[in-house]
Amino acid sequence: MKLSVIIVNYNVKYILEQCLHSVYAAIQNIDAEVFVVDNNSVDGSCAMIAEKFPWVQLIENKENVGFSKANNQAIRISQGEYVLLLNPDTVVEEDTFTKTTQFMDEHPNGGGLGVSMIDGKGKFLPESKRGLPTLAVSFFKMFGFHKVFPHSKRFNYYYLGHLSNNEVHEIEILSGAFMLLRKSVLDSIGLLDEEYFMYGEDIDLSYRIIKAGYKNYYYPHATIIHYKGESTKKASFKYVMVFYKAMEIFARKQLHMKKYSLYSLFIHTAIWVRALMAMLSRILKKVLFPLIDIGVIYMGFYATAQWWASHHFGPDSSYPIEYFTLIAPSFTLLWLFAIYFSAGYERPVKIGNIFKGVFAGLFVILILYALFPEWLRFSRALLFFTFVWTVTLVPLIRVVFHVLKISNFRILIEKNKQIILVGDEQENNRVYEFLKQTNVQAHVIGFVSIDTKVNDERYLGTLNQLNEIVSIYVVNEIIFCMRDVGAGAIIQHMLKFSDLQVDFKIAPPESFSVIGSNSSNTTGELYTVELNSIAKGLNKKKKRIFDIFGSLLLLVLGPFVCWFTENKKIYFAHCFTVLFNQKTWVGYSKNIHELHADLPKIKPGVVYPGMQLKTTNTAIIEQAHIVYAKDYKVRNDIMLVVHCFSKLGSI
Repeated sequence: MKLSVIIVNYNVKYILEQCLHSVYAAIQNIDAEVFVVDNNSVDGSCAMIAEKFPWVQLIENKENVGFSKANNQAIRISQGEYVLLLNPDTVVEEDTFTKTTQFMDEHPNGGGLGVSMIDGKGKFLPESKRGLPTLAVSFFKMFGFHKVFPHSKRFNYYYLGHLSNNEVHEIEILSGAFMLLRKSVLDSIGLLDEEYFMYGEDIDLSYRIIKAGYKNYYYPHATIIHYKGESTKKASFKYVMVFYKAMEIFARKQLHMKKYSLYSLFIHTAIWVRALMAMLSRILKKVLFPLIDIGVIYMGFYATAQWWASHHFGPDSSYPIEYFTLIAPSFTLLWLFAIYFSAGYERPVKIGNIFKGVFAGLFVILILYALFPEWLRFSRALLFFTFVWTVTLVPLIRVVFHVLKISNFRILIEKNKQIILVGDEQENNRVYEFLKQTNVQAHVIGFVSIDTKVNDERYLGTLNQLNEIVSIYVVNEIIFCMRDVGAGAIIQHMLKFSDLQVDFKIAPPESFSVIGSNSSNTTGELYTVELNSIAKGLNKKKKRIFDIFGSLLLLVLGPFVCWFTENKKIYFAHCFTVLFNQKTWVGYSKNIHELHADLPKIKPGVVYPGMQLKTTNTAIIEQAHIVYAKDYKVRNDIMLVVHCFSKLGSI
């Protein structure tokens, strides 16, 4: 057997599905076997593989054993002359495997090979070729010298910036996203070092190949798409710790001891510096706008009170100290919470949510103001003036951050999408019908056929006219139907448009997903009919608010209404467990085990969708859950609690 392809998967079902479609096309002209090692995914990946890709040899782990160990599991039973370690967040061309194995056949001194990688917008990924991360190389990389001097051998040796991206080169470090290895070399030098859980194992193995006297090659005549970061969150503290710990392991095992102590000191310093920066960055992102808003809103109460007192009562007049120590701080916090629960602190910033929060806060404040005793009701005029101050300055500050281009605090400006579908008539229609369920179809301006004109007004032309179509219709997103266009042609077209503001997505055959990425720094972007409506941030907040207020109301009414439930003690117990976020009033039934993996995760429920129907038909119950999760509304929770009130006291 010529080739063994090994893919390690962890909770990236849709990305993996697209990858396997491209792999299947690429193994048609080569004797190959394909392994997927699943590290205990909970997103239905294994079921999807069994249903759609029965030719894949699936290894299901009962825990996440890490990248190295999972790959070694498959390598040990592989039969290929070559072993390819392939990330699930990749798409390969139809001739990728034949071209790369042929190159290795012609270069018997080659131990490993990497290819040219592009991101989801067609931009070249510099990690396609890398140098050995020595102390100096790592220093220049960490402190950004490689960005200032991208083509310098000294300052950008990490990404070998002095070497052409379009020529074959001998390199030192291969990328773990696509790592073609000669099996006989692995038998000689050993498999991946399992001390590396994730990251660093590709550096270690590449270095051992070179130390054994073999060469690693960068081969640019095959190009793959790599949706970076789909399985990990690279800005997290955990990523920083794992990545730099991997560097430390590499230094300890592979570098001379004379250098190791200095390298180890540098790595430890880097770990804590980057970890501290990551932690401070996360904190800053979460608290910066709330802190600014507290200052702005309180300043509004203070400034308007001073101005109004002087203007209305006389130059030496002032409001009582209680206004500044009790009323103003309380109303400031109320406004803050109103903005928060209106998703005003989500990123990217949505100005509309800010206005919703400010108006909602004013509404609540006016209600509470009316309930205050006379001695605490100072002036409605002050509330009005502070409202004008708040509704003006709070959004304006966001605009200033956006104009100054301060990262992570930009305003979301919805693009007027101009989408075209590229495929044959049947597949274009299928994808278009699918998009209707994702609310994207309104942006589809037309179709593009593969090679023949279609007598349909929705068709703008053929694939060989794509350049003109994009230009004339100002297209900013192209969705390729993978069954008809093929990965190789898709990649070639992406490379043509890589300098333009065009986004690309791929619709795999017979799939309910469309996948793409807007940059090398973002994970794959999905259009799916995945049931995630209830899991959206704003819906989570709404559901939690309902649970809190519902629990408080049911506790207050408990002495009167608990008699209508099955068990009074359980009724009150549920009120407290929901109030303290251990449960939710409406959750999922315990009897739909198979559906749980596909539904968004929420707390265990007291009642569940379909309970009011008083049926034992599993299919009906499952459909009720799907509808509930897909289109969540608070009023659905209210109706379910009312209809199933007697069950609030049941286990």
